[in-house]
Amino acid sequence: MKLYIKGMVSNSCKTIVRAALNDLGLHCAALDLGEVELDGIITLEQLSQVRVALLLSGHELIDDKRKLLVEKIKHTVIDLIHHTDEAIKVTNSDYISARLEYDYTYLANLFSEVTGNTIEHYIIAHKIERAKELLLYNELNLTQIANKLHYSSVAHLSTQFKKVTGLTPTLFRQLTHNGRIAHEDVGIV
Repeated sequence: MKLYIKGMVSNSCKTIVRAALNDLGLHCAALDLGEVELDGIITLEQLSQVRVALLLSGHELIDDKRKLLVEKIKHTVIDLIHHTDEAIKVTNSDYISARLEYDYTYLANLFSEVTGNTIEHYIIAHKIERAKELLLYNELNLTQIANKLHYSSVAHLSTQFKKVTGLTPTLFRQLTHNGRIAHEDVGIV
């Protein structure tokens, strides 16, 4: 049985969800961001217990197909920004559309309707959050960070960074506090 889970956006989330399911005596055949494949079928009582356990861990079982698709969009963006190092040769919209096998206009309208935000703003929020992380590591220069995050130039990265954070990337790097937020909270207004 496959379950779809809201808020499961990192490896630590996967660990927490796996532990919650194990505590209920349920075995995960497969576990990925936003979804779990359980061995066999579970009862309605077990499903109710899973729902409660997930809520207690800060996650939520998704039943609504529209919300499920929005979560898949979010996971695709997170994967693109945080876990893909190679340069993509298509636009973000084409990448998302191809990965989810839906027309991008439909996905964009659905995302905006459900979240009150655009996919593009969600992507920008994650790119800036990833840029903050890379700036704090202090291993890459701004040109390398811009390339890694698929910006056309350092100027474009710097402009978006300042618009979102109010700071230049260089000034941000110099600050001792980082103001970072969790993946699942990026882009939430």
